[in-house]
Amino acid sequence: MPVTDNMPTTAKLVAAIGLGIVGWVGSDMIRPLMPADTSFGWFNYVNLVLGALCGWVVTGKRVGFGWAEGFSAGLTGVGALVVWGLFAQSFAEMLSRSLDRRYTGPVEGLTAMVELAVEFGTYLLNGPLIGFLCVGGILTGLVAEWVARRWS
Repeated sequence: MPVTDNMPTTAKLVAAIGLGIVGWVGSDMIRPLMPADTSFGWFNYVNLVLGALCGWVVTGKRVGFGWAEGFSAGLTGVGALVVWGLFAQSFAEMLSRSLDRRYTGPVEGLTAMVELAVEFGTYLLNGPLIGFLCVGGILTGLVAEWVARRWS
């Protein structure tokens, strides 16, 4: 692993900003797909932060090695954003339900969290949303690759 993997770089910043934007806009695209009585709360903000973290940690570390790697790093970052977003949102919903005493034990809560993640994942099976996430990830990876080549 190169020494610069742990150092802040402009490419990591660009990847964090790019995936943060993808997280925010993707959250706005998810809202109409969910049931009408859904309370979103901090939904966009959580996905913005998760996008920025995935951009910095996942995509930002993988750019600077060629255009194909930048392309795939962007898709990997979006995949990580989706997985962590599903985990965070299902965990928050499970905690909310557990405070209402819906579960008898921690194992039941954890299995419900997995079921919630699968349920939330089915709402993400939408063509325009999938297309936006893929294109947004690819563009983020390619722009971060360009920045890594330009300013390194």
